[in-house]
Amino acid sequence: MATTLFVGCQKIDKSSDIKNKKPNVIFILADDLGAHDLGFMGSKFYETPNLDALAKQGTIFTQGYAAAQVCSPSRASILLGKFTANHGITDWIGADYGKSWSDKFNSKIMPPNYKRTLPKEDITIAEAFKNNGYKTLFAGKWHLGKGESTPENHGFEVNIGGWEVGNPKGGYYAPWENPKLAYKYLGENLTKRLAEETGGFIEQHKDQPFFAFLSFYAVHTPLQTTEKKWKKYREKAIANQTDEPNFISERILPVANKQENPIYAGLVASMDDAVGVLMRKLKALNLDKNTIIVFTSDNGGLVSSRYGAFATNNLQLRGGKGYQWEGGIREPYVIKVPNLKNKPNTIDYPVSGVDFYPTLLDLAGISPDKTQKIDGISLKPILKGKNLATRSLFWHYPHYGNQGGEPVSIIRKGNWKLIHYWENNVDELYNLLVDIGEKNNVITQNEVIAVSLRKELDTFLADSKAEFPEINPNFDAKKSEKTIATRKQKMIKNLEKRRLQILDENFKPNKDWYNSALTKD
Repeated sequence: MATTLFVGCQKIDKSSDIKNKKPNVIFILADDLGAHDLGFMGSKFYETPNLDALAKQGTIFTQGYAAAQVCSPSRASILLGKFTANHGITDWIGADYGKSWSDKFNSKIMPPNYKRTLPKEDITIAEAFKNNGYKTLFAGKWHLGKGESTPENHGFEVNIGGWEVGNPKGGYYAPWENPKLAYKYLGENLTKRLAEETGGFIEQHKDQPFFAFLSFYAVHTPLQTTEKKWKKYREKAIANQTDEPNFISERILPVANKQENPIYAGLVASMDDAVGVLMRKLKALNLDKNTIIVFTSDNGGLVSSRYGAFATNNLQLRGGKGYQWEGGIREPYVIKVPNLKNKPNTIDYPVSGVDFYPTLLDLAGISPDKTQKIDGISLKPILKGKNLATRSLFWHYPHYGNQGGEPVSIIRKGNWKLIHYWENNVDELYNLLVDIGEKNNVITQNEVIAVSLRKELDTFLADSKAEFPEINPNFDAKKSEKTIATRKQKMIKNLEKRRLQILDENFKPNKDWYNSALTKD
């Protein structure tokens, strides 16, 4: 109900003020959160009431994608509106490449070099909002370079906690190590603190439009939670035991086959708690009716790792973080636009992280700078109940993932998904409408479609001046086969041992209880 105030003989309608004011924008980005790690995305194990409520108020894109299967490329695509081949950050910043990689891991090909900073000439989404009168905030994980490639140098007026490191160094509970965010007391929760800092920024700038980018370090490793949350989810995991194997073998590494890690579940719950902190702050400031909110993740959930960590399972999707299959790139993808007429609650149209840039500017009534090349499209029409034409989505990841992913380039068009493997120049084709688990490569039955998609993919890569891997002349095939077989055999045993440890009723990781299972990525 609109609030009306009388000042002298003048009537002031607060609802009119809201309509005439530019909309605020909050972008919430999770790290390594799987497509089905939330209640509204179908999980029966994780509990996420705050994100479920946000999804109910907004629009869920059931076929939402990250622009890459690892973090830095995906994050750059969100900020620039470009596919990875077009901005050049094709791997997580800090990853080895070329001979250094192949000598270390005896790989068949040598991954190419990649950019380690956001291009200076590009106009980020933060700069676009700032140039149009918005106050801008970045809070949390950056991992997009250092030196001149920091949040402050790419349109964010305030930076809280964003630096070149890609994981929460020191952990989620103080004492953490972050030169951009000092802790207040021992045991302070980093995820909650980032939400509180974002809320403080919003309160400070409540009378002017703002663009706040809350980039959680959660739910990246180290996996940590409180004893109370661990106990709650341990009980659920024990009650949900089945005869299905806990781990199964993928091509290169074993992967988790269930959602049952109580430590990871507690970490997911802590992130959801932090979202609740921010949502309550918005409502208390009466800003919820004029604030667009986005929630998504930068890549798929962690199901395996060269270093033996596991967190989740992506249900019917194959693979996870670092992988070329749907588990590596499908994400929760929610956009809440207050007062939008004809807004559907779910949309099946395939969308990508590159679409946020044009969509949010369009919803705010801002035209992108003509000098900024954008690969994404505005989703405003489909958010208003209209249709959008079928288009192609592209991924270029000519690298090896620490989680078992292979060097690939991908095109999705309609229900078809073609994966080109750079190790052997072989293609796979999947019909996602009938095979969301990518179990059946149907390329021999659909050669005409495969040839057409491959031609379009090759043209895109050529136009993008994409970098490609090179053959490793020192590759030892027999050694590689032995390494993979031995790793699978030993790792499944170790993973099962670790699983039993964290489900044991006497489990106590250390004196502070918080657990630390770290991967390198």
